[in-house]
Amino acid sequence: MRDLEKHQTQGELLQRRVLNHLVQTAKNTEYGKKYAFAAMKGYDDFIKHCPVNTYEELKEQIDRMRHGESDVLWKGRVKWYAKSSGTTNDKSKFIPVSAEGLQKIHYAGGFDSVALYLRNNPKSRLFDGRALILGGSHAPNYNLPGSLVGDLSAILIENINPLANLVRVPKKQTALLEDFEIKRERIAREAMNKNVTNISGVPSWMLSVLNCMMEITGKTHLEEVWPNLEVFFHGGVAFTPYRKQYEQLITSPNMHYMETYNASEGFFGLQDDPADKSMLLMLDYGVFYEFEDLSCETGEHIVPLWGVEKDKNYAMLISTSCGLWRYKIGDTVRFTSTNPYKFVITGRTKSFINAFGEELIVDNAEQGLSYACQQTGAEVLEYTAAPVFMDANAKCRHQWLIEFSKPPQDLKVFAQLLDQKLQEVNSDYEAKRFKNITLQPLELIEARQGLFNDWLKMRGKLGGQHKVPRLSNSREHIEQLLALNEK
Repeated sequence: MRDLEKHQTQGELLQRRVLNHLVQTAKNTEYGKKYAFAAMKGYDDFIKHCPVNTYEELKEQIDRMRHGESDVLWKGRVKWYAKSSGTTNDKSKFIPVSAEGLQKIHYAGGFDSVALYLRNNPKSRLFDGRALILGGSHAPNYNLPGSLVGDLSAILIENINPLANLVRVPKKQTALLEDFEIKRERIAREAMNKNVTNISGVPSWMLSVLNCMMEITGKTHLEEVWPNLEVFFHGGVAFTPYRKQYEQLITSPNMHYMETYNASEGFFGLQDDPADKSMLLMLDYGVFYEFEDLSCETGEHIVPLWGVEKDKNYAMLISTSCGLWRYKIGDTVRFTSTNPYKFVITGRTKSFINAFGEELIVDNAEQGLSYACQQTGAEVLEYTAAPVFMDANAKCRHQWLIEFSKPPQDLKVFAQLLDQKLQEVNSDYEAKRFKNITLQPLELIEARQGLFNDWLKMRGKLGGQHKVPRLSNSREHIEQLLALNEK
């Protein structure tokens, strides 16, 4: 906690130290030599010499690292690679996870999650029972000895201190199963008779496991199975669409929820205050942050942490001890405070709809859905949306496909409320909706139960850390889902 208190007043110092460590450690790598890391004296030299990268720019070096080459993007040999959702050109990305990154980024985030939770809940009995931790699966990496590729969660489970296995469920063999439908039932059966005090994972997949356990046990509420459950450490997707379902499943007043911002590329943020939905940016993990101002209309405008302003939408860039350099992670954030640096995730740089200048982001969508649910008593399980560029009557609109866990009585009313709230929170969307001139009212289609799971299964992405794309300028995903919805 003493270390975390430095985030309040020493943010810039912490980040400058991280950058210096990264550059000095990597100065003799192939990448470090190419961009003269040894001669760098600080941030100004760093941005002068080191280019901004996407996965495509680093893909060739990463593939060589996967084949066993050392000292390419990071010092030494990197043996583990987190498999993440793909790019335009590839089905998957393979993010290096170095030994240092594993310990000082990913596991450090886990330790700090617990530290902050215990600070906020000093009477916690967290360690009296077990932790249910959901994980994905992994496979050999090009058949190299000791080298793995798979979900980050599986890499974390594979490398965790063996003592941790004494206080977690399910057993490692079950946790790393590839078939999620088989794994879900086995996890439920292994965990239902244990004293589970805390659970960790992606909200959608955890809910699937918990519902399976309810079916097996015949219980109505989770505290009937785990009376000492007290916290859910969740991340990966926005919790808003799932909160009401969890609150119905877990009615205990002693239940807590703590959001974490961990990704294949690193562990970035923690909810340090239960009353505040924003997260504390973790500044001493071996991740150096930069932010691209998305409101800037004259080219690329990138600032370090100490250059950010509150209430602006930024795309995040990271340089890490796993060998990512000025890497565009694809997430967008907005700072709610700069002392300390606290933020909310607003969406993805590629997860938005801007087909008609409306600039609709995931944060807008979440607010709109939350409002419509509050007004109608509905509950959303999954959703996606995309533009209809022009129909037979030359009309343009947004098309939403929503799977409800509790449908509204009137879909038209729900759609009107959603549309109304989107106009309220997004002035560009409001302008395009003015008198229906550019955009018609949104179209809402109710998805059949299990549609999104069926679609993920069809794509080989059921379970683990796979997510449904929320907003897209392309109709590729929604067309596949609509076709499947009719079967």
